[in-house]
Amino acid sequence: MFPTAVRRAVRRWHRLYRETRLVALALKSPHHPVFAHAVVIRRCNLACTYCSEFDTTSKPVPIEEMLARIDQLAALGTTAVTLTGGETLLHPEVERVIARIRHHGMLAIMISNGYLLSVDRIKSLNRAGLDRLQISIDNLSPDNVSMKSLRVLDQKLRWLAQHAEFQVHIHSVVGAGTAKPADVLTIQRRAKELGLGSSAGIVHDPTGKMQQIDQESRDVLAAIERETKPLFNFARHNPWRKNLLEGKPNDWHCPAGGRHLYICEDGLVHYCMAQRGYPAKPLAEYTQEDIDREAKTPKSCAPYCTIFCVHRIALVDQIRTDPRKALATLFPGGEGGARPPLPVRMLTGLFAAEKPGGGIMRKAAMKVLGIQ
Repeated sequence: MFPTAVRRAVRRWHRLYRETRLVALALKSPHHPVFAHAVVIRRCNLACTYCSEFDTTSKPVPIEEMLARIDQLAALGTTAVTLTGGETLLHPEVERVIARIRHHGMLAIMISNGYLLSVDRIKSLNRAGLDRLQISIDNLSPDNVSMKSLRVLDQKLRWLAQHAEFQVHIHSVVGAGTAKPADVLTIQRRAKELGLGSSAGIVHDPTGKMQQIDQESRDVLAAIERETKPLFNFARHNPWRKNLLEGKPNDWHCPAGGRHLYICEDGLVHYCMAQRGYPAKPLAEYTQEDIDREAKTPKSCAPYCTIFCVHRIALVDQIRTDPRKALATLFPGGEGGARPPLPVRMLTGLFAAEKPGGGIMRKAAMKVLGIQ
């Protein structure tokens, strides 16, 4: 039996290979979903006041329906699936859903508040093949805004640091109205101590529009980016958030409904968590025509959108069609400007703006990554 450290290292390199393949596929073709968020249960065991993604009564989506939805996402060419809620660990068979995602070769990601984690549950998620777990922690002690606190969850984080073979990421929401915004700095430092990833987002309203935050919260965000971000990180190189913090709109095309899908508990496809109701078509009936049409459809909510996973997908599409402009946006040039990391430059050179007939290096890379 290999020790946890060895298994973790093997899985980390295998995950890096599959993530590289995901980006390469996205650069190669615009005709498949890159990310899908799938709700496994709407019910949550907490009631944080800034959240609009839960209720207190819903039952888990029946397992056969969830497995059929995963099969359909795979048939559409989806490369990564994030399981969300509500609280995902309230679904009694969520491990079977994760295993089905991995069966199809897709990345398996899950969002949780962490309250229901135990050592046995972590090991069960290992066996299912989970790739990444995002845990939300907003303050040091529970208050009337958020129950997702470090005091309650620190033991869970220690268990994850010791036993998890998947990547663990702590995400904090800034500006939600918690009593002490600076708590987020302590949370991020604790994540670093345990060898876990971390990031911070800004609270948005139910439509996805960023809510303005006070100066203390702005200072917390700036401190987080100085202290916890590596040289290359999309959360650091984030021109969209900078504009929104200044009250400025972003000029971009949202590909949601095509490149990004949100599947609610009823099995309907929506643009994203903040724009439920469009196009609201059953996933079982979703076709390539729907993907291509919705990916091209302009969205009136885009200028002030905070759903940054969709922004990043749009950036990948722009890298494919106009790599110089996209990379100049993400990595401003000039003296001291950030230069894209080597993997990004290599993938851009291999897959972006393909010439007729392709090249030997691109064909070789596609073969290594298993891309037809």
